[in-house]
Amino acid sequence: MPKVGLFFGSFNPVHVGHMIIANFMATQTGLEEVWMVVSPHNPLKPKKTLARDHDRLHLVRLAIGDNPKLKASDVEFGLPQPSYTVDTLSYLKEKYPSRQFVLIMGGDNLATLHKWKNYELLLRDHEIFVYQRPSHDLGDLQQHPGIKIVEAPLMQISASYIRNCLKAGQSVQYLVPDAVYRYLEEVAIYR
Repeated sequence: MPKVGLFFGSFNPVHVGHMIIANFMATQTGLEEVWMVVSPHNPLKPKKTLARDHDRLHLVRLAIGDNPKLKASDVEFGLPQPSYTVDTLSYLKEKYPSRQFVLIMGGDNLATLHKWKNYELLLRDHEIFVYQRPSHDLGDLQQHPGIKIVEAPLMQISASYIRNCLKAGQSVQYLVPDAVYRYLEEVAIYR
């Protein structure tokens, strides 16, 4: 059964740090492909800071380009909001019974996983690939047999830093993939 990694995020906007993690997971962990799932609204984040859902999805598609191992997913756009990972996984398992879904998350998320809706089901039914973030404690769940800690190359780039640069009229070239940079220069999503 092919394993598909699910990399959830606001991707507001998608940047090279996201793409390096997605490509690493797709090419160096035994996953068949990685779906970058654009979250319409994270229950833990205020909605007003998000660019429109379809703008963020478009940027992810631009970032992926023609990479056959990566896919942009808008699966959560049609699900009840706010969206919870456990509900999205349940929907995907029903829609794609021939695929096995693996969660991809940062170490900071693993430390707070016990606060997620039905986190026990996530741990029971899915492998979770965790990329270690510097200075974040992984918490007690790192010993769980379903958790695989991977050494992905990480960059200290945040989407909020990129948004602030764009608001201030500063260049974000090389912080975001070229196609995303060109698009953001033409369309004032964050300005």
